[in-house]
Amino acid sequence: MAAAVEKSFSAEEAAAAKSWPFQEAQRLIKRLERVKKDGPVVFETGYGPSGLPHIGTFQEVARTTMVRRAFELLTGRETVLISFSDDMDGLRKVPPNVPNPEKLEPFLDIPLTKTPDPFGTHESFAHHNNARLRAFLDQFGFDYQFMSSTEEYESGRFDAMLLRMLEKYDEVMNIILPTIGDERKQTYSPFLPISPTSGKVLYVPMLERDAAAGTVVFEDETGEKVKTPVTGGAVKLQWKADWAGRWFALGVDYEMAGEDLTESTKLSSRIVRALGGEPPEGFNYQLFLDEHGKKISKTKGNGISIEEWLTYASPESLALYVFQAPKKAKKLYFDVIPKAVDEYWTFVEKYKDQDSAKALDNPAWHIHEGRPPAATPPVSFAMLLNLVSASGSADPEILRGFIRKYRPDAPTEELAAADGMIEFAERYFDRFIKPAKVYRAANEKERAALEALSSRLKELGDDKSEDDYQTAVFDAGKAQAYENIRDWFKGLYEVVFGQSEGPRMGAFTKIFGANAMARLIDEALARR
Repeated sequence: MAAAVEKSFSAEEAAAAKSWPFQEAQRLIKRLERVKKDGPVVFETGYGPSGLPHIGTFQEVARTTMVRRAFELLTGRETVLISFSDDMDGLRKVPPNVPNPEKLEPFLDIPLTKTPDPFGTHESFAHHNNARLRAFLDQFGFDYQFMSSTEEYESGRFDAMLLRMLEKYDEVMNIILPTIGDERKQTYSPFLPISPTSGKVLYVPMLERDAAAGTVVFEDETGEKVKTPVTGGAVKLQWKADWAGRWFALGVDYEMAGEDLTESTKLSSRIVRALGGEPPEGFNYQLFLDEHGKKISKTKGNGISIEEWLTYASPESLALYVFQAPKKAKKLYFDVIPKAVDEYWTFVEKYKDQDSAKALDNPAWHIHEGRPPAATPPVSFAMLLNLVSASGSADPEILRGFIRKYRPDAPTEELAAADGMIEFAERYFDRFIKPAKVYRAANEKERAALEALSSRLKELGDDKSEDDYQTAVFDAGKAQAYENIRDWFKGLYEVVFGQSEGPRMGAFTKIFGANAMARLIDEALARR
């Protein structure tokens, strides 16, 4: 295991932290001052097992864990994070990305834990996806307690809550009915009975209710009137009541949700209060946007999957991206990855010299739960991409050679950190940079500057400093009287690298070699 930076912090230092997880933790503390409770403080995230875990699952668990750790440091209290699967929901539609989808058609509206597994590996579709969820969360080292909706209903652990919901039926209906359409009002009930004949989750009205007996009467698909207890898994709750019931039954203290669930959060909070409970603390985060600034849709597939991100960068870089500005809509596409990688390592590097609240507000503390790595790579991810581009090779040994030349005294741990980025750089370059390269011919002014730069680099040779090379680049541009020196750099990048942006030339030339850089310029000028 790589060495970590170990620091201890007092509650007073934690109280001075201003990053959003600490602000959220402070809000939770105020809630707990109103709601006295013993035992662990309960954090929760939800999962719908009709689909596989995705980047939204990651960001919700990661962000909740950040608040949880901040809260623990502030209070010293025991906590638990519940990952709750809504696996008693009926199958609403057949997912398009499963094998043999026709086999699921007969099971529409059947609870997901009673729907066959199309993958053929588990006893039900929900069991398969729940297993994928746990493996997904374990992959990232999250600390959580898994809970199944079906198990909670059928075991009786939700019984007291269900009886309370039946007792407060009219109040709950008065909360929900004004928020739904006239047609749906005719059949709406917070209770969804499980048909004793078909096993389906039925969206039917309750014909009779007996709170004292804990029973309801409904019309089954056969037309027969059926009396059933609301306990023991004979019914489940409809979405907004279900969310509220879960909060009430499990004593959830903190849960966040997407901004698309803002109204649902408010409504479920009102239902909890009607039951006699206190809704959890939390906030509604903004959803990610695609490359065109449109909301990401799982149906359209216009976003980036977590598997795709992890093809090109580390999970820590993704954790940084979800840490930053959670209440702001952000583009989540491939072009944000290099910046996220380099920003992550910048924060890790800064953490070593930070104390007190500044260290606690550093994203690295939150991403690594207080133990960021001690070693950082000697080069940036952007620099690796430029080295691949300029050298025409992603051979790991060639790239390691460049790095050792640049930082001959770099410790083994730092070189190992760079190794972790080399394969990512190769993949990212091949997929996104190489196909987009467009070289152009130099204009007269650029040609003069590039010829001068090439000559100067040959004079300097390979053993000068970054500053020497950077000065040579500036001098070549100034000699051609560029009014805006950025135009000179842009022209250099487009002619030599085939892209409108590029590396800091001093550092790049030091790593790549002055003579090799001069050859690259000469080849660009000779290119037709």
